[in-house]
Amino acid sequence: MSDLKIPNLNIVILAGRLVRDPELRYTLQGRPLTKFRLATDRNFKDASGEWQKETLFIDVTTWGQLAERVHEQLKKGSPVIVQGYLRLREWTTQDDQKRQMIEIVARSVQFLEKQGSSPEVVEESLDEEPPEDTLPDDVNF
Repeated sequence: MSDLKIPNLNIVILAGRLVRDPELRYTLQGRPLTKFRLATDRNFKDASGEWQKETLFIDVTTWGQLAERVHEQLKKGSPVIVQGYLRLREWTTQDDQKRQMIEIVARSVQFLEKQGSSPEVVEESLDEEPPEDTLPDDVNF
């Protein structure tokens, strides 16, 4: 076995369309966050050679100024490219059921519909995130 060090990477880049309008919420400290669901397709040939289409629905969270811009400028059907990282969120429901979901925390969102003469890229540095306990109870939307 070699001493080759393989870096841990958690980077996601997806293109798709919003399934519904983004929802804007605020943490207990007043920091904006926006959630939206992205639909992305994959076309492939099955074992019989027939083309198939698979659609994935992925939850995306944006923070701060990026969250506000996403809420203001995007709507259901908007095409975007999202770059970010995967995060596992865990919580307990009111009836004491444990839940988990994997979401993308977006570092940048490229708006693919022209807002003028060219597509717009909106980015925000996410050097730190608020702790999970600063989220309102209804943030699991």
